[in-house]
Amino acid sequence: MKGHFGTNLGREEITPREVFFDRRRMMVGALAVGALAGPARTFAAGRGDAMQKIDVVPGRYSTDERPNSLKDIASYNNFYEFGTGKNDPARHAGKLTTRPWTVTIDGMVDNPGRYDLASLLEGVRLEERIYRLRCVEAWSMVVPWVGFELRTLLKRIGVRSSAKYVAFETLLRPEEMPGQKSRFIDWPYREGLRLDEAMHPLTILATGVYREPLPNQCGAPIRLVVPWKYGFKSIKSIVRITLTDTQPLTTWNQNAPQEYGFYANVNPEVDHPRWSQASERRIGDGFFARRRPTLPFNGYAKQVAHLYDGMDLRRFY
Repeated sequence: MKGHFGTNLGREEITPREVFFDRRRMMVGALAVGALAGPARTFAAGRGDAMQKIDVVPGRYSTDERPNSLKDIASYNNFYEFGTGKNDPARHAGKLTTRPWTVTIDGMVDNPGRYDLASLLEGVRLEERIYRLRCVEAWSMVVPWVGFELRTLLKRIGVRSSAKYVAFETLLRPEEMPGQKSRFIDWPYREGLRLDEAMHPLTILATGVYREPLPNQCGAPIRLVVPWKYGFKSIKSIVRITLTDTQPLTTWNQNAPQEYGFYANVNPEVDHPRWSQASERRIGDGFFARRRPTLPFNGYAKQVAHLYDGMDLRRFY
């Protein structure tokens, strides 16, 4: 699964747009529900580019909680590719080149290939969804993401019946991501979901926040958002999506399995070995603000608890 995807791509290395969309038109029940005017507008702005607003529609499933400010969202980040401090990504991520960008989709799919991101986004309806995000360190945030359902892409690409899991990889580019020069993680960063989790309508691929392209430190130009799981499951700056029939290795489950399970569902009854997960602080409220009770599945139990019927959630943490 390891790979290094740089920016100097020969045209022969990328699936041509006409091939991709010929395949797409052949699929039963095409999933395009609206066209974007200028798909490149969904990219995070590179150095020297002006930030542009993204055309979106209001999304379902949004919480009615007040979102955090863009300053909060863009300055408090776990993105170890740029350093372990919460403000390291904001300090260092400006060097990341996000255009051009390709995503390799492979494994148990009908149409594997290395796809230009603009082609993947063309014809996709972007929604704004205000989701809670819960950090394993007992902090939480409310973010107005802009994105689309992961299942839209998976259905378009054609998932084979033998597939059971979806694996993801982050970009590996240590010359622009200085945290990758450290060896405390086996880079690139990897994550994974069970297929039914990936196909759930709450699971999105985000390309923006506050109706603007994603800041680099937030996972530009495309990242996963799984709102009922701890934040480390929502992998950033994705360059590979692999469909497989075996549970994939994931970075934190591999590095510290006694602390981070594969599922990582928010569960106030299962503590991290070094701190309680029964309550949380909202980022922006201050360290001495009153803590909030942690909600099972981060408040999304009504939508997702059935996915885990019959499972021992202390064992499958």
